Amino acid sequence: MAHLTASVEYGLHCLLGLIDAGEAPRSARDLATFQGVSPTFAAKIFAKLEKAGIVIAAEGVRGGYRLARSPETISVLELIDAIEGRKPLFECQEIRTRCPLFEGDAPDWATRGVCSIHAVMLKAEKAMRDALASETLADIGARVERKAPSEFGADTRAWFERRIAARRAGRSQVQARDMQ
Repeated sequence: MAHLTASVEYGLHCLLGLIDAGEAPRSARDLATFQGVSPTFAAKIFAKLEKAGIVIAAEGVRGGYRLARSPETISVLELIDAIEGRKPLFECQEIRTRCPLFEGDAPDWATRGVCSIHAVMLKAEKAMRDALASETLADIGARVERKAPSEFGADTRAWFERRIAARRAGRSQVQARDMQ
């Protein structure tokens, strides 16, 4: 878990937009637009989330994505690993073997066990992974809900419904033209 990129933040924000969607899928484009992020970038993130079993894709005019499971069962760590891959926080370079006093042949005492610096980093990574594993998408959603005004949820659902209706209307107009 090296440096966490913007993909993690974008992914979390987009997934928050799926919590109140229920079984109705929302398009990656709409979720990206709602969050103010690149739709192309969001589509790449959603492909990774689908592969990890966090979201399910649905095709068609009302297609898009929905959560594959309850938000209470989706940990922040799971999302990070899906988007970033499971990368270590620290990669030890075994510098302890390069001391010029060893003349290219480090003694056993110098290389026995895990490098002392690496041990500290492993401990830190474990603490970080444990903390991220203990937080779920539902936890974050609840924090947002507590902060937002009561009408925000209804306004959000209405915004997504307007987007879906506009796409449906656009397709109907194209189909009517094609039939003429």
